[in-house]
Amino acid sequence: MVETTTKLRTKDRSIFLPRGDVGVLLLHGLGGTPIEMNNVARNFAERGSTVLCPTLAGHCGTEADLTATSWKDWYASAEDALTTLEQRCRVVLVGGLSMGAVLAAMLAARQPQRVQGLVMFAPTLWYDGWSIPWYRFLLKLFINTPSGRKYRFVEQEPYGLKDERLRMVLAQSMFSGDSTSAGLAATPALALRELWRLVDALKPELPDLRQPTFVVHAREDDIASLSNMEYFQRHLGGTVESLVLDDSYHLVTLDRQRRLVIAKAAAFVDSVAQLHQRSGSHEHERLQVVA
Repeated sequence: MVETTTKLRTKDRSIFLPRGDVGVLLLHGLGGTPIEMNNVARNFAERGSTVLCPTLAGHCGTEADLTATSWKDWYASAEDALTTLEQRCRVVLVGGLSMGAVLAAMLAARQPQRVQGLVMFAPTLWYDGWSIPWYRFLLKLFINTPSGRKYRFVEQEPYGLKDERLRMVLAQSMFSGDSTSAGLAATPALALRELWRLVDALKPELPDLRQPTFVVHAREDDIASLSNMEYFQRHLGGTVESLVLDDSYHLVTLDRQRRLVIAKAAAFVDSVAQLHQRSGSHEHERLQVVA
């Protein structure tokens, strides 16, 4: 794990686990940190994959640091990380949690020759989970007013976790003021607006996203309802494998069914890697025959 300080006063908490020639790029959520992906990253690495979880631009700092960036800056962070993985890996998959899953989908859609598969953990196109206040939709109407721009969505229980012990640990860390460990305790309205812009940019590109995709979502997701996953199932242009969880909330990579989530995701990564290994072998054989 690398820790450096940038001009935005953010800290680089990126996780890089160099292993084999199959690479997996994992992206954290809005206002979150790479630690959200740590369990997944360690497991993938144990199975032989090279894993990179970058700190997205503006994250692991203050709310002001986050609002100083746009979704295009977050995308640039992801694309830079993809370039890093390409230097040592023959097959690369991208994945992410919540907003990170949406960003991963954008990367896969725009870089079809560079990304061979997509893994989405609780993808969040809109905040419509059961814990979201009913008046949240009004923010879009007032985002351009002074009060709207100052709005902060303060995290509330259950904080995306059904596991009560982990929930307590997360809350203590999140409200300690150290955003590098559990992310920000509040999401600024201007950052939410960037998520909306990212979603608006992604939607027209989904039919062109034809790489095999694995999507995980909790039936009782407190932040983003199952309709988010269903939207991707309807609009993605390739094959979609899905897993619906019955004993988890939003943070599926950390919650009660994390072992199931990781096992299924790892099996998907292996299947994509094997598919490209076979296709690569066939291409090699064809070239030998031609020669």
